[in-house]
Amino acid sequence: MKWSKDERNSVLKARQKVGAGMRGIVFDLDGVLTDTAEYHYQAWKALGEKIGIPFDRAFNENLKGISRMDSLERILELGHKENDYTQAEKEILASDKNEHYKELILEITPKDLLPGIKAFIEAAKARGLRLALASASKNGPVILERLGMTDYFEAVVDPSTLEHGKPDPEIFTKGAELLGLPAEECVGIEDAQAGIAAINAAGMFSVGVGSAESMKEADLFVESTADLDLDEIMRAAAAK
Repeated sequence: MKWSKDERNSVLKARQKVGAGMRGIVFDLDGVLTDTAEYHYQAWKALGEKIGIPFDRAFNENLKGISRMDSLERILELGHKENDYTQAEKEILASDKNEHYKELILEITPKDLLPGIKAFIEAAKARGLRLALASASKNGPVILERLGMTDYFEAVVDPSTLEHGKPDPEIFTKGAELLGLPAEECVGIEDAQAGIAAINAAGMFSVGVGSAESMKEADLFVESTADLDLDEIMRAAAAK
């Protein structure tokens, strides 16, 4: 079927209108680009056993999406040892965990990108969208490099510069600022409830990756990264 010039122009204009107000996407890392949760679990579990606070995978769910120091505090509270260490000693414990984690993530390769995520990011870049990473992990730049994705991102939020962790919106607000965009012109993508709360509080359109129950506060959710559809997201964001 051949289209006339007017028909082609009409289709082009319709495509450009889809999500026309959205100019950036701010991504979480774990559970969105790749899954390093297992490496975090192994490193925290080793530290927990070292200080006499064993825990299982069920408790580890409480550590997802929050900062390193907040994770340590939750582990210490679990073992009723939150008052057993000075702040300096806590920082040493958190550093020990991170050094172990950094050894583990050296195994990451581009093959560890989650399903469909590279194609989604390439589609976003082709559309002219600007991308930022907003992860609570201070190892975000290293992981992006290991995944071969560094060049796709214009900005990476340094969590050490933030005063508040998720669900506070600061990390997503900062991501938009680094892109030079208003938060309301950005989409945020997360897989944790705390992250979705942060995106919503920042005034962004929120996209959740996970179950309907866990992502019930998201503006739009998909069960898997393989289900992320740029056109669907941009239409929904524009209609909000």
